[in-house]
Amino acid sequence: MAPDRQRRASSKGKQTRSTPAQAGRGMGSASGRSNSMASARTSQVIPDAVANRMARRIAIATGLPTLLGMGVFIASYVLVSRHILDIPPSATLLASGGCFLLGLIGLSYGVLSASWEEAPGSVFGAEQIPLNLSRVKISLKALREGPTTSGKGPG
Repeated sequence: MAPDRQRRASSKGKQTRSTPAQAGRGMGSASGRSNSMASARTSQVIPDAVANRMARRIAIATGLPTLLGMGVFIASYVLVSRHILDIPPSATLLASGGCFLLGLIGLSYGVLSASWEEAPGSVFGAEQIPLNLSRVKISLKALREGPTTSGKGPG
């Protein structure tokens, strides 16, 4: 471990791992680029209220269909093993697969229906989906185009 990283780790009382950008800064090559990258990362952090809202919606929209999908297997086993109903395995597979697919769709719904603003949206959040889809498209377009520079080369 480099001496300056040991010093930082011992001063905090615990060993820390550093990213390449942090390691570069520790060796005396602090550049404006690494500082701008760090500030860009902190400006893109999802606020706690929004993250909690998304997690709650994802848990409901994904958790319920997933539990239902597992319940289909259990119910099918009980019904077939006790000779109550003769359910073909393909029907069990299709029914549980449909529930798991619904859970996968629920994952996207949970993220896109949550209000990305500090103020909470409606209960179902259907009005947020078009707005959030446009935000995702804009972000993907910006990622494809890469970082914009003001005519200067890297470094």
